[in-house]
Amino acid sequence: MSTSDDVERAVAPVVESAGLELVDVEVRAGYVKVTVDREGGVDLDAVSFTAARVSHALDQHGAVPGGRYELEVSSPGLERRLRRPEHFRRFVGETVALKTRPGLDGDRRAEGRLVEVGERQFTLEGEKVPGGRRTYAYDDLERAHTVFDWRAALAGTSAPSGRKEHRAQRASQRAVAGDRNRMET
Repeated sequence: MSTSDDVERAVAPVVESAGLELVDVEVRAGYVKVTVDREGGVDLDAVSFTAARVSHALDQHGAVPGGRYELEVSSPGLERRLRRPEHFRRFVGETVALKTRPGLDGDRRAEGRLVEVGERQFTLEGEKVPGGRRTYAYDDLERAHTVFDWRAALAGTSAPSGRKEHRAQRASQRAVAGDRNRMET
């Protein structure tokens, strides 16, 4: 079992009890990032409230080896990182930018409309997609994220996806908590 899975298992009940959705967990040496959201967006009070409880849960479960880490709890922001099939499913019809892992054939970068999502792969189409349409395996990705349409937002129109909330009003807010020892002092 990976550390990310341990962290996710430890924090999921805490995040859900705060009325939030656990969007993503990222773990690197000495660093844990927990991304949360809810319908209508997440405000700083909700992030701060959740950060303290997430820190306690991580310490209580010993989910981070060595026990020393920097914790960041934040909203996904305007351009959301996509990692899992469920992330991609949520944004069918949106514009997505990606970079593939080194060593694959063709251009490593692409940007287009997400048109199909499966369990092992997804399809983009558009002018900035090699051949106009291409299917990518999740395993071939270095990273992927949604692309916010700043022109539409600045013009006062909705983003091309037609999502209900005006995404420009959903500014990313974050709370950064120090390592466990700093939080206790």
